[in-house]
Amino acid sequence: MNANDRLLQIGMLLQAQRDAHRLAPFPEWQARRDRLQRLRKMLVDNESAIEDAIDADFGGRPRIETQVAEVFPSLAEIRAALRGGRRWMKPRSAWVSKWFLPARAWIMPRPVGVVGIIVPWNYPLYLTIGPLAGAIAAGNRALIKLSEYTPAFSALLQRLVAEAFAAEEIAVVTGGPEVAEAFAALPFDHLLFTGSGSVGRKVMAAASANLTPITLELGGKSPAVIAPGYSIERAATRIMAGKLLNAGQTCIAPDYVLVPRPELTRFVDRARAQAQKMYPAGLADPDYCSIVDTRQYERLVGYLDDATAGGVQSVELFHGPARDDAAHRLAPVILVDPPHSLVAMRHEIFGPILPVLPYDRPEDAVAFVNAMAHPLALYWFDDDRRRADWALKQTHVGGVCINETLLHVTQEELPFGGIGPSGMGHYHGKWGFDTMSKLTPVFRQSRLSGVGLFMPPYRPIARRLLALMKRF
Repeated sequence: MNANDRLLQIGMLLQAQRDAHRLAPFPEWQARRDRLQRLRKMLVDNESAIEDAIDADFGGRPRIETQVAEVFPSLAEIRAALRGGRRWMKPRSAWVSKWFLPARAWIMPRPVGVVGIIVPWNYPLYLTIGPLAGAIAAGNRALIKLSEYTPAFSALLQRLVAEAFAAEEIAVVTGGPEVAEAFAALPFDHLLFTGSGSVGRKVMAAASANLTPITLELGGKSPAVIAPGYSIERAATRIMAGKLLNAGQTCIAPDYVLVPRPELTRFVDRARAQAQKMYPAGLADPDYCSIVDTRQYERLVGYLDDATAGGVQSVELFHGPARDDAAHRLAPVILVDPPHSLVAMRHEIFGPILPVLPYDRPEDAVAFVNAMAHPLALYWFDDDRRRADWALKQTHVGGVCINETLLHVTQEELPFGGIGPSGMGHYHGKWGFDTMSKLTPVFRQSRLSGVGLFMPPYRPIARRLLALMKRF
């Protein structure tokens, strides 16, 4: 199918879903539950095939890593929607001002209509199912654009969705940049995009032509800060676990580390020891993920070449070979105290390269974080709760883990989203339901209402009542 035919097909799918929504604008819980259950069955029945497809796309991604980082959280999102969806969709009572009693007011969550979801390549399953579960629970139809950089998975999921759902319920489309550009410009009732900030700006500009409400999940340079006195060994263990999952190809991976100056060398040593403990076979370890494709691999190698040209100390964390160009496998590397002018310090790394910088006072560390664009995540390691609370109030970030990395994203009761350059809007659990609903305010007047006193011609009693109301 050529690009023009694909674009025509996408337009027809959108129209079919809009028509279906008009015929059934408020699906009852039974219909929403049925769709969620079919989605869950689709994943459970095809888990092995999904893992194989993602492994093929990456040229080597451990099955257990896909299970931990994609299958498990996807099923958890569906379970949360099945558990809470009926409750979330109920009208929510609201107070009425005493001057308007005995009128009533409530909030009615209603489906927005058709939700567009643009999915990146790094976690293609989870970043499809996470927003999709919320869209379904909220009673919407959904049209999904998968990444051209995960062709095996994209083809598989397109087929599985077509087998499990009618096209007017949920549909998957594929294609390159021209399809993604056209997709973002469609008149969706809500559009959710996960990806880079540069592409996010284009998506937002395209959506603005239709005044389409948008949720952006963009990433950025998420810092890890080790406070004075915190165990360097514990911090290194958690930071390296978060950094090396999916070989660093994670939007909330620790992007750089700030360490008390006297502990810099010790942290580098402990990080190397932890990396070798996690992956004893080094670059050949079957539990270590490949870089997704040659394009991303060459970008990361370019970051390392830039560091070498700048005279930055690089510490390789694996024994043996550090690179396999043919298989696009790249061993983790620490850049010790790199200058701000380095490419790796100016752009999100999205790979197994970790700048580590010293600081002298916690205030200096916070100032460093605040001098950068607002990140998607902050990882603060500290045994001093007061200082940790202080750090939370002094920084402006999308989400926070204290003494941990990544795991805030797996909590269905927490909203997930960025701020400013790292994104806008939230989803996961009830937050996703609310994002993809119109929370409609409803006011029901009583026959005993006294508002008629405030209609023209205005009588003296209206003025006296207004004076009284302003006092109370």
